[in-house]
Amino acid sequence: MHTFHIPVMGLAYTIDSPIKVARFGISSVISIVEDRLVEMMRKHYYPSIHREYTPISIHETDYREKRITDYLNLVNTIVQAQVEKLRKAAFEKGSEIVKYFEMLPEDAVVKQLYRKMLQATNTTEQQDLQAILRTKIKPGAIDVNIMTKTVDPITALKGYANSDLTDSSVVFSAGMDPRLYNYLEGCTQFDADAAGIFRKKIIVKVSDYRSALIQGKYLAKKGIWVSEFRIESGLNCGGHAFATDGYLLGPILEEFKNNKPDLITSLFELYKAAILRKSGREIAVAPPLRYSVQGGIGTCEEDTFLRHQYDMDSTGWGTPFLLVPEATTVDETTLQQLCAATEKEVVLSNSSPLGARFHYLKGTSAENERLARVAKGKPGSPCTEKHLTFNTEFTAEPICTASVKYQQLKIAQLKSLGLPEEAYKRQLENVLEKECLCVGLSNAAAILYDQPFVKTMHTVTVCPGPNIVHFSKVVSLQTMTDHIYGRTNILPYDNRPHVFIAELRLYVAYLKEQLELDFLTGQLSKRMKYFTAFFQNLQDGIRYYQQQADIITTAKDKLLAQLQQALTTLEAMHTQYLEEPVPCQQ
Repeated sequence: MHTFHIPVMGLAYTIDSPIKVARFGISSVISIVEDRLVEMMRKHYYPSIHREYTPISIHETDYREKRITDYLNLVNTIVQAQVEKLRKAAFEKGSEIVKYFEMLPEDAVVKQLYRKMLQATNTTEQQDLQAILRTKIKPGAIDVNIMTKTVDPITALKGYANSDLTDSSVVFSAGMDPRLYNYLEGCTQFDADAAGIFRKKIIVKVSDYRSALIQGKYLAKKGIWVSEFRIESGLNCGGHAFATDGYLLGPILEEFKNNKPDLITSLFELYKAAILRKSGREIAVAPPLRYSVQGGIGTCEEDTFLRHQYDMDSTGWGTPFLLVPEATTVDETTLQQLCAATEKEVVLSNSSPLGARFHYLKGTSAENERLARVAKGKPGSPCTEKHLTFNTEFTAEPICTASVKYQQLKIAQLKSLGLPEEAYKRQLENVLEKECLCVGLSNAAAILYDQPFVKTMHTVTVCPGPNIVHFSKVVSLQTMTDHIYGRTNILPYDNRPHVFIAELRLYVAYLKEQLELDFLTGQLSKRMKYFTAFFQNLQDGIRYYQQQADIITTAKDKLLAQLQQALTTLEAMHTQYLEEPVPCQQ
């Protein structure tokens, strides 16, 4: 019903978003990898449907899978009841059924029908139109996200597959996991029925076309159809950031748009052959394939442009919804910190134990606690959840790089290497920056709902995208929806850079950081090919934007000036690092 969705954010921030927004036709995504959080939410929500909460103990067989399945069924039960209640509501000011239709985009067919009902002067006609409108009400999708780079994504997939959700999707993020995808082949819940309808669908989050092609083909060969590619900016996003090699969002979307017919054909040929091999069933027509885009979108103009220019079916609005308590779950302290966030406080950090870069809000309780432990000479976090235990650098059993054990061992190693002072400081800072995300990204819900999560651990980590600095006040769900559709404007000033410029600046800053680091450590000469390609891709992207300036924004002159400024900065960096002789630091 809407042209936008709310992507997954952290662990807690969208853990119950469907309960808050699905009845209004808005789709949202739940993270299901943290089963302790899921269990806590079961305890919180069962009383709301007047049913007794029965704990699922860690001593039960397949307890993680059972917790996830039951919570998703609980969410579905709540949403279905909400929708039935909404359908029966009176068409009167302030009612939820009126709110449902008022929030729809102006060009939606159902919205036009609603406008016709409001204008009807004949009571019988009005009642007839209201009866039709009630049948048109459809909830938003209850989708789930599985980050493939966790220790046990298969259990999360099992929990989702066994749930009673329908017209729902699982979003795979953080790259391809062959083991997970191989397991998916045996999950019949993702097969189309005789009419070609999928009860549960697959969405793959990607940052470039090549990744979509590789993952799509891998799954198609196994008889798994990707129903949507969710294209996310590599750097202009919240949470984990996976930088491309300098490829910018505009050219990436152009490639997706131009190659969609070929992509569908190539995937369908593999999918059709796999289905014939597996079931003997012949398929004549390729199933639908959707495109969506997310990462740093902040205005109606940007949203409309991305959808229309690049044939996107939907846009993802994540970070701004952190300031909408009707949609997301954020504790009051963190909510106020997000409202006051500045560019200096939203950083692309090394906080994630995964080793991937991570957008991070400084000044949170989690950062303060981490720095206090470092100051006391006791760095590292207790590792209670173990979802990110991958490192075997010092131990036979994998451990988390944010843990006390790893940081003690790593710091001892660094001290023994005899590194130059500056190099030692850089590497030490990288170690000490790692933070427990399993607990930090879950605690907002524990605090807001006054539910115990992990005893003695109460600090909060929040991972907004850089876009948060332009949104500075708490707003209602209806106000945010009105902002997305251009019915109001909640941005306090007009100097916010266009989404393309914001991403470009992030890439220029990232490139500068990488060049400086490699210069310092004497690795620059070894990565000349990588950096040369990175420069070229950024320059190509800038030229693309210059050529498209007339249609990208009404503020064409401003855009062109910002592009030229970025190009000048890049040229100076190229001269400094790639053209002049660079001495190797010993």
